[in-house]
Amino acid sequence: MSIRETVTVGVAVAIPQPHATVLTNWRRRVGDPAADLIWPHVTLLPPTPVPVDAMDKIEKHLSEVAAAGYPFVMHLAGTGTFRPTSPVVFIQIARGVSDCEVLEESIRQGPLGRDLDFPYHPHVTVAHEIDDSGLDAAYDGLAGFVARFTVERFGLFSRDPDAHWRWRTEYELDGGAALL
Repeated sequence: MSIRETVTVGVAVAIPQPHATVLTNWRRRVGDPAADLIWPHVTLLPPTPVPVDAMDKIEKHLSEVAAAGYPFVMHLAGTGTFRPTSPVVFIQIARGVSDCEVLEESIRQGPLGRDLDFPYHPHVTVAHEIDDSGLDAAYDGLAGFVARFTVERFGLFSRDPDAHWRWRTEYELDGGAALL
C-alpha cells in the first residue's frame, strides 16, 4: 500500500479551555517543538496508519463506540514521567482512568484493531523528546496543575502532510448519564 492510499489517524479526548491553553503554553515554554502541532489531549488510539478506503467503516465503528459510551468526569492532577524508558512528562489522570481504558479497548477493535507498543496508560503529554532540563522544568512547573471537567465526546483526527493533527469528526458519548 502506498503512502497516498493510507492516512494516519488517532482518537483522543481533547482537553477543554482554559486548561488546553495553559498546557500548550507550558509545552512552548520548555521548548517542545510539538506544542503547536497537536493540542493537549488524552490518547484513546495512538497514531495508526489505515487505508483511506476504510474511513467509512472506521467512522461507523467510532459512532457505535460513542453510542455505547457515556459522559464521565475527568480529574487531572500533578505530573508523571515515563523516564528513563521514554523522554516524556505528562499530566496524570486522577479520575477517569477506567473510563478511558474502556473506551480505548472498544475503539481498538474491528477496523482499528492493532497491537500497542506499550501498555495503555491514559495521560496528557506536556513534554516529549526534549532535553532533560526542559523535561525537568515541565515536571516541576506543572506539579501543582489541577483540572476537572466532564468528558462528553471524543474525536477522530488525522495527520496532515505538514505534521499537524486535524480533527475530522467528534463523537458524542450518549449511551448513558454522566458519572459525577
